[in-house]
Amino acid sequence: MLIKQRDIILDSIADGVFTVDHQWRITSFNRAAEKITGVAREEAIGQQCRDVLKAEICEKSCCLQKTMTTGEPIVNKTVYIVNTLGQRLPISISTAMLRDETGAVIGAVETFRDMSIEETLRKTIEEAYSFEDIISKNKRMHRLFGILPDVADSASTVLIEGDSGTGKELFARAIHNLSPRKNKPFIAVNCGALPDTLLESELFGYKAGAFTDAKKDKPGRFKQADRGTLFLDEIGDVSAAMQVRLLRVLQEKTYEPLGSVESTKADVRIIAATNRTLADLVKEGKFREDLYYRINVIRLSLPPLRERMEDIPLLVAHFIGRLNAIQQKNILGVTDEALACLMSHDYPGNIRELENILERAFILCKSGMIEPHHLPESLYIHKPADSKQPLETLSIKDMEAIFLTNALRRNDWNRMKTARQLGMHKSTLFRKIKALNIHIPHEK
Repeated sequence: MLIKQRDIILDSIADGVFTVDHQWRITSFNRAAEKITGVAREEAIGQQCRDVLKAEICEKSCCLQKTMTTGEPIVNKTVYIVNTLGQRLPISISTAMLRDETGAVIGAVETFRDMSIEETLRKTIEEAYSFEDIISKNKRMHRLFGILPDVADSASTVLIEGDSGTGKELFARAIHNLSPRKNKPFIAVNCGALPDTLLESELFGYKAGAFTDAKKDKPGRFKQADRGTLFLDEIGDVSAAMQVRLLRVLQEKTYEPLGSVESTKADVRIIAATNRTLADLVKEGKFREDLYYRINVIRLSLPPLRERMEDIPLLVAHFIGRLNAIQQKNILGVTDEALACLMSHDYPGNIRELENILERAFILCKSGMIEPHHLPESLYIHKPADSKQPLETLSIKDMEAIFLTNALRRNDWNRMKTARQLGMHKSTLFRKIKALNIHIPHEK
């Protein structure tokens, strides 16, 4: 009778639940567990749990075994199982010790939840807001996404301008991957990292005997990128002499390796990038005007992260997923308070800085959720001295107020400009400012 009552109670639970004894044999198995795994209760009882769940962790890092060994429960660990139809399903599992009325350990209990709907939703969101490897919901970024296929299909030279860390190379690779040259090499060179003498041999290669240590011919990056794409990063940092050589390649489609007396044909699509404004360098006489117009056929301007703050939650989820896979951890996400800290920062280092912040958090956070104390101290939200609200009580409403206040501050408190930047109707922004009690220091 007690067993029947136990089963009735377990069957009323929406999550899958099963218990095991000391030999890992299943002693109870509820209806939700049947539904998720496709295994009937009568078939599951008495079997080893690994033969029923067929989870990827069963052989090497069994959560039940860890709980039985250490006595420590495991909470909301995401793993994959294989059901009776052969489908690979994501589930979130929690484990605990099972004791009798005297306190003696008689086994362990595991609860698990089907995460298929959540994963499908996450993938749908990622697909809606991603293009190649670039993730964004920002309107300016989506306008760039819209023209990338046409840009890629052409053979024209492309200039990508944007601050360091905004993803210029990701855009260059996306253009290459969408182009007719996608099956040929994509070669990247950081022009600002090498002095002229090394950059010249790096780009154009050299012949044996061209200089003292040149024992044999060495192909340059133009040769390596033959019929593919050559990405010239930080082109604004090259010298005047190197600008002349690059201009000739773009004009005549030929170049000479160091020490060669013969020209080599360059069948290469050039994509250049810079974190400087080349038009200003031209006015200052630091960049050749003729070269500028040669590479400025198609210009893409990437917004800094501070102008696309709505992307931070998407980027945080993306980086956490990637870091979990690389570091074999199970960080579930960031707390509301930690997200508020991340949303309050201006990111002079842009996306690269955000990624580094999260990588640091992964070192300090062992499991569960990333919290504010896992972040650099400079990101902590410093609330006004007269504020009585501690960081731990920040709500979604508080986070929205922080986000909108920072957006207004970036736009010098100009509400019309802020609304346009956020893709929000002006009346919606005005209503939120009033509802969230955001103080505008001066009229704009």
